[in-house]
Amino acid sequence: MKVNKMFEYKIYGMDCADEIAVIKRELLPYVQDESLLQFNLLKGKLIIYNQDNRFTKSDIEKKLKATGYRFSCWLQYQQSHKNNHQGFWQKQQKTILTLICAIFLAIGYIIHGSEHGFLHALLDNHSSRFGQPISALIFYALALIIGGVYIYPKALTSLKRMRPDINLLMTIAVIGAILLGQWLEATMIVFLFSIATLLESWSVDKARKAIQALLEISPDIANVYCSHHKDIDIKPVEEVNIGATIVIKPGERIPLDGIIKEGQSFINQAPVTGESLLVLKKPGDSVFAGSLNEDGVLYVKVTKLVTDSMLANIIRQVELAQVNKAKSEMWVERFAKYYTPIMMLFAVLVAFVPPLFFSGSWYNWIYEALVILVIACPCALVISTPVTIVSGLSAAASHGILVKGGSFLEIPAKLKAIAFDKTGTITKGKPVIQSIINISKEHSDNELLQLAAALEKGNNHPLAHAIFTKLDVLKLNQPYTANNVQIVKGKAICGNINGHQYWIGSHQYLHEKTEITEDLNDFHDQILQLEKSGHSLLVFANKNHILGLFAVADSLKENAKSTLAELNQLGIKTVLLTGDNKGAAAFIAQKVQLDEVYAELLPQDKVDKIKVLKAKYQTVAMVGDGINDAPALASADLSLAMGKAGSDVAIETADIALMSDDLAKLPWLIKHAKGVKSIIQQNIIFSLGLKVMFMILALLELANIWMAIGADMGASLLVVFNSLRLLKSKNDKQEDQGYPDYLYLSTQQQNKRYLWK
Repeated sequence: MKVNKMFEYKIYGMDCADEIAVIKRELLPYVQDESLLQFNLLKGKLIIYNQDNRFTKSDIEKKLKATGYRFSCWLQYQQSHKNNHQGFWQKQQKTILTLICAIFLAIGYIIHGSEHGFLHALLDNHSSRFGQPISALIFYALALIIGGVYIYPKALTSLKRMRPDINLLMTIAVIGAILLGQWLEATMIVFLFSIATLLESWSVDKARKAIQALLEISPDIANVYCSHHKDIDIKPVEEVNIGATIVIKPGERIPLDGIIKEGQSFINQAPVTGESLLVLKKPGDSVFAGSLNEDGVLYVKVTKLVTDSMLANIIRQVELAQVNKAKSEMWVERFAKYYTPIMMLFAVLVAFVPPLFFSGSWYNWIYEALVILVIACPCALVISTPVTIVSGLSAAASHGILVKGGSFLEIPAKLKAIAFDKTGTITKGKPVIQSIINISKEHSDNELLQLAAALEKGNNHPLAHAIFTKLDVLKLNQPYTANNVQIVKGKAICGNINGHQYWIGSHQYLHEKTEITEDLNDFHDQILQLEKSGHSLLVFANKNHILGLFAVADSLKENAKSTLAELNQLGIKTVLLTGDNKGAAAFIAQKVQLDEVYAELLPQDKVDKIKVLKAKYQTVAMVGDGINDAPALASADLSLAMGKAGSDVAIETADIALMSDDLAKLPWLIKHAKGVKSIIQQNIIFSLGLKVMFMILALLELANIWMAIGADMGASLLVVFNSLRLLKSKNDKQEDQGYPDYLYLSTQQQNKRYLWK
């Protein structure tokens, strides 16, 4: 798809799926492709991708005006928001109108309720034909007009398009109540519906602030070191370029991603990675924006602009996660689409069937139909799921778990098995050469290392790094260069060095290239023993004979065994998929007590095993490094990358990225996903159950509009508060870690606490 440019708009009051549906209905006949529309509920932002410049800005804005929603260009909104140009009226318009509506309602009610009192005598001593004081009706009417400013235009638009929505539902209920002479109840419908929309805005704003809190931990300014003047310039982070040197004092947050040039300090990376322990950082180590410098002065070379930092990437991914909606969220949207017109039809039947066929009272049954219209309002149902999902995504991000969408937040709750890659996932991913077995007569151990390093040059595999690390430890130079290097996928690397053919590869490749003759029996026995003890082997040979091997071993991650045991307690099977030899795989599996082990797998073999596991367990996740295991990750129902903070590839490729490489995050994620699923189910059951109960009461002529309004508003409040419970996990995390209070102060508060020495 060729996209030349895009239009970006701020849609004021876009707080739930209902508003998104209205905008979609207006734009889709013109845009024709739903994938060109992107909604960011947290920011109230709409992006329209202009494929091949097919759309004009004026036409898009005409369509947006037809929705009845207020909007502005995103850049214009950002500028006014940044400069605080938004006036009090713009910020508080809904609240003010709701408050005025409440005042007029209260005055009307006082007059209505004191027909023989002083206030009634002062204002009016006549009753209207509805049996109520005219002055009370005036105040009720004013309340209806002011409180319905946002309701009636949307209802009219809905009626024109013959697509009933919540606003049309409420408007019909208001008109019906007025026709029945129930002005007080009509006004209460408008007022309490306004309260409900305010609650809706507030709840989304609460989740929005959870994301903004991430932004606020990153400083707006940076201390830039000027080498020419040997001085510090204070600059906005937006003006700091890649390559600049910034100075971070003790107690300050790091403003930009970079690499330490000078100094060392313990760094709190919890906001970015969710790590519970402080990390010692030295020259050459990476640091990330939003992290807190504990105790030393650091000189850091900037490696990323503020818009490309790890923190900015996390925030961007969480905000865009709404594109991948959870199945429950999509179900609620589909349900609400049909639910509203069905409820309107049901209300019509309640109003007309009993009087026409069972001699019922027209007044009573029309009144009960209005009760059904009010209680049928799907506010609580529609708002609860997106708020739950956004809260769940925010809480996961605060724990260093980047979930790419609501659809991926639901899957962990259903997992039956998790497949793990070995290197860098269950093990630390930093294997070292434990021993060199040299059976050649013409080369020393050091020469074997140098020849092998020539073949492995440019290879990022951990086993190749073990060779390079050994070279560095022994302080050996590199006199050899390999030519015509070829990779035998998943097996070996071949190439020419000084006119001779060499290869370095796996035990499996050894058998493909050479028969194990009697003179190689001892060598092969050593291979088998090393494999049984958990070593990975790199056999080195030339065209004619075997020269030796490098025995490489990795160490387990400290919490691997306890994490896998916890997963088993949660009823999840654990599986190892590795390209390593069977002996090394079996050794690791025995150490951490994995349920199933598959070794010596090529990338395609891993894909095949994932398919087998899916057939066996239905829902399967794959945990890998996000790079080498890409095919297997893509084949699983859920892919998780053990990508250390700083690995952009891990964030981009996986459905979920564990930012701190901490396996212990997996059980937490599964429990969290189950909690999210449980809250969604609670909200749906409660919302629908309440509506069914009131419909039964209405059919028994036992319900009134007051009860329906109270129940609807109460339901909205309860499901919102129930959903927002997920955000409390942030505070729990802070308490569990036992961090000092100052780690959670704002940047400004921290800067007051620490001064230049």
